[in-house]
Amino acid sequence: MKDTILEVKNLTVELDREKIICNLSFKVKEGDTITILGPNGAGKTVLLKTLLGILPYRGEIKWKEGIKVGYVPQRLPFIKTLPMSVKEFFKLKEEREKEIKKILNSIGFSDDFLNKKIANLSSGQFQRILVGFALLKNPEVLLFDEPMSGIDISGQESIYKLLERLKKEKNLTILLVTHDLSVVFKFSNYVICLNKCPICQGSPKEILTLENLQKLYGQELRFYQHYHQH
Repeated sequence: MKDTILEVKNLTVELDREKIICNLSFKVKEGDTITILGPNGAGKTVLLKTLLGILPYRGEIKWKEGIKVGYVPQRLPFIKTLPMSVKEFFKLKEEREKEIKKILNSIGFSDDFLNKKIANLSSGQFQRILVGFALLKNPEVLLFDEPMSGIDISGQESIYKLLERLKKEKNLTILLVTHDLSVVFKFSNYVICLNKCPICQGSPKEILTLENLQKLYGQELRFYQHYHQH
């Protein structure tokens, strides 16, 4: 029996008097890969930030005691302009160089990559660095906010392969925000369909029907129909 590492009950988040998330409940068990799916403005990023304790909320968020959580944000475009090397970026977490090199190797880079400038990295390389940064201090849970945003198709594929490998190697539990339904079916064992209020949740094969997707996105989505046959 796998441990429950996160329990959310009746979560409601209001920002500037606008209700962003209403009455959301779910559980996360050790080793789960859970996808939060929904249109832009649905509250997905707000949910991750609330789980991290950044935003105020009503309801209950109960993490397993002592659990360590890493976070990969959607984008950090501003940091690409900073005159900072990869090594200096990792040092922001005050980690020893030996551990930094170990993480660097685990995300597919050699030690000499530490000397590269952040500004000179491709979007795919930079996303890997963000994944590595989140892995410092050995978290048991990783939260990913649309990790493929702005990355070309080949780069997206390599990032997902990296996540799949790291999940197995480090026994990670993953909460992932994405728009890509093929990724949901390939990587997730549970999906939460959210458009401010929860629309549905459960296993992808059971939940991601055309009817539910139309409820979620509020438009005709016939071209998604073939996905739920996987």
